[in-house]
Amino acid sequence: MKTHLSSFSIQAAAAGLLAAFVGFASSFAVVVHGLRAAGASEAEAASGLMAVAIAMGVCGIYLSLRTRLPISVAWSTPGAALLASSQMVEGEFPAAVGAFLVAGVLVVIAGQWKPLARAVAAIPASLANAMLAGILLMLCLAPVKAVAQMPMIALPIVVVWAVVARFKRLFAVPAAVLVTVVAIVLTADTGVSIGSLWPQPIFITPVFTIPSLIGIAIPLFIVTMASQNIPGMAVLALNEFRPDAGPLFTVTGLFSLLAAPFGGHAVNLAAITAALCAGPDAHLDPTRRYWSAVVAGGVYVVFGLLAGLATALIAVSPPVLIEAVAGLALLGAFGNSLLAAVSEPADREAAVITFVVAASGLTLFGIGGAFWGLIAGGAIRMLARSKFR
Repeated sequence: MKTHLSSFSIQAAAAGLLAAFVGFASSFAVVVHGLRAAGASEAEAASGLMAVAIAMGVCGIYLSLRTRLPISVAWSTPGAALLASSQMVEGEFPAAVGAFLVAGVLVVIAGQWKPLARAVAAIPASLANAMLAGILLMLCLAPVKAVAQMPMIALPIVVVWAVVARFKRLFAVPAAVLVTVVAIVLTADTGVSIGSLWPQPIFITPVFTIPSLIGIAIPLFIVTMASQNIPGMAVLALNEFRPDAGPLFTVTGLFSLLAAPFGGHAVNLAAITAALCAGPDAHLDPTRRYWSAVVAGGVYVVFGLLAGLATALIAVSPPVLIEAVAGLALLGAFGNSLLAAVSEPADREAAVITFVVAASGLTLFGIGGAFWGLIAGGAIRMLARSKFR
């Protein structure tokens, strides 16, 4: 049997580095805003960002090395958005931390409930591909929006990506990232105090209240499972990786419990960046792709330990530029998913419905469009295959 080091791949490592950059840069502002909206002070929000970044990094490393599969782990971006859109509950941030703990416990329980794992495994490939394409669509539109809004900065990024891709596709997005960093340094005010570059972990004593359990814990659990964990398993299945869902959910729930007392809201399977680590761009040999998730986890830990330094440059950059780089990185995954979604004529209409709903930005009961896309597409598929006349 191969040792871990003998299967190490520079290509997989590059994919993991890119996935970590995309995952962190494209959504850390949502996490900070969500924590602040839940009542966290600036220091508590920095502690929460650090805690959840380290937790998801270590969790991803552990799961990937243990299973030898590219198990990408992320924070719950929909959960952070939920916090940002919710009113502060009675008890303020300590009550929110208590809700984070309860949501983590619920994820652990869900990991032990076998019917959920069977339901995830039963998702048709056409609908799973359509769902992923819907998730990726808005990010893949970001380069176009960036060129329209900031042509002098965004256009060179896109041109460099296209030219480098012509010769070496693997280096196209890193080249675009390098141009983006240079553009930010040249155009933005990057002055930050040294003290702000090293956030301190702050232990927050949890408070458990009925309003926080109803208003935060249960909705956070639902959006984390429906918008992150289930789509994350679907992305793995699309790339022919089919681990048992239960243990993965359980471990991510346990890491959520570790991060919560320091302000971290939720750790879960990645959905969008999982496409970078699990797909053929990470390595043609599927047995070596797990290194992409290991490297991504290590980079997340570094971002967490040096949260201020890692995010200072990104924080002063226009959000549309960061989204543009993410969109360029995910164009290949989007195209592959869209093609696979409509390749089966019998499921084409259901797949299109899944794609449209997932891409619509629909949110019902705090649950995002990815979940409702699967529900809508699944209903159309069942109706099309029904026997009644």
